[in-house]
Amino acid sequence: MIIQVKNKEQLNICLDIIRSSFITVAEEFRLTENNCPSHTAFMTIDKLQKQFDDGRPMFLFYQDAIPVSYFSLSKCSDEEWELNNLAVLPDYRHLGIGKSMVDYAVKMVKSYGGNKISIGIIEENSTLKNWYLKLGFNHISIRQFEHLPFTVGFMKMEI
Repeated sequence: MIIQVKNKEQLNICLDIIRSSFITVAEEFRLTENNCPSHTAFMTIDKLQKQFDDGRPMFLFYQDAIPVSYFSLSKCSDEEWELNNLAVLPDYRHLGIGKSMVDYAVKMVKSYGGNKISIGIIEENSTLKNWYLKLGFNHISIRQFEHLPFTVGFMKMEI
């Protein structure tokens, strides 16, 4: 079951899922709070609360009444929305939950009148990149940011 986050009391649940999910990526790519403090694995409740206060739609996936996955959307233009922080707890990966979340994101973007979804990922994460390609995203570009110890890959799906 997927529900939209409607109150600030749910944000701690979201943050736990985000941090627990993204820490595996941080470990794989040797990211720390020192060399990459802005990485999602180190997100703060203040940052998540600001996203909530800014009106970013946030969603939780529950399996057997347990919250195990999260994502949010942010509006880029009337046509395009960005999929942010798609996170599935490690023990619940490879069960189709991530695909269900992307499918739900597509449904929501369509309901908002959009026809494109974009995402930014660690370009060097070929497993994740290939997963998004399989779901119908196209690789658009790459960019190196001075403050990040990895390259960012940008992907987009027309819906």
